[in-house]
Amino acid sequence: MPKIGIIGGSGLYSMPGFRAEREETVETPFGAPSDNYIVGELEGQEVAFLARHGRGHRISPSELNFRANIFGMKKLGVERIISLSAVGSLKEEHKPTDFVIPDQFVDRTMGRISTFFGDGLVAHVSFADPVCGQLANTVAAACGEVGVNAKQGGTYICMEGPMFSTRAESNLYRSWGMDVIGMTNLQEAKLAREAEICYVTVAMVTDYDCWHADHDAVEVTDIIRVLVQNAENAAKVVAAAVKAMPSDRACKCGVSLQHALITDKKVVPPATVQKLAPIVGKYFA
Repeated sequence: MPKIGIIGGSGLYSMPGFRAEREETVETPFGAPSDNYIVGELEGQEVAFLARHGRGHRISPSELNFRANIFGMKKLGVERIISLSAVGSLKEEHKPTDFVIPDQFVDRTMGRISTFFGDGLVAHVSFADPVCGQLANTVAAACGEVGVNAKQGGTYICMEGPMFSTRAESNLYRSWGMDVIGMTNLQEAKLAREAEICYVTVAMVTDYDCWHADHDAVEVTDIIRVLVQNAENAAKVVAAAVKAMPSDRACKCGVSLQHALITDKKVVPPATVQKLAPIVGKYFA
């Protein structure tokens, strides 16, 4: 069973050193994940890759089935998730081709479902520190090892999309001190925490958001160049992080639900316990 999950673009399937062994079609009580999981070996570890938007990038951020994607990882046995995504920079210091490893999130999405719970079972999970510190340290060290300019720490503001920000919104987020802006990672982080999976975001800067004076001068060829370089760097970082991954989880992510389940167990519907068995089963044994 793969202990490490990678969420990103389908291009990672062909990354150097990865040997794909099988595709896993995972059924979940929340519907279908974005795609099949590609399971194989990387740096001596079994890993599971998922194309967040599906192969061919066919699913909009607002259409993503975040619950199915994370639940599928849990069913496969994944304990750690490295999530890669393209972001816009809200600070001059975060340049295109830089990576940011945020340790905080701000939610600006509308109506997305960000919890597995309900249907007679209530959980209030701690989310003050939404990123696994041990995993973030491992990824940051991997960036340094392969020569990618990365900043550890910062705030990712998650917008609804799929349209980009207005200039007024972009400047508002800058006044709040936000570092990068994207459309996908907050829900993943929340659900991973509920599923007791370690989670880290690798935010790959593609451009300055529309606040920047030079924004309108950016040409498509510039964006494509950055995307290609980011993809190459992402493959290097993932490989280095997987190779250096500690064998033990020296964090509290694996017991996130220990003091979070507030509903009296005697009144929780059996169907809800069965539905969430991969996540809560050990607490109802």
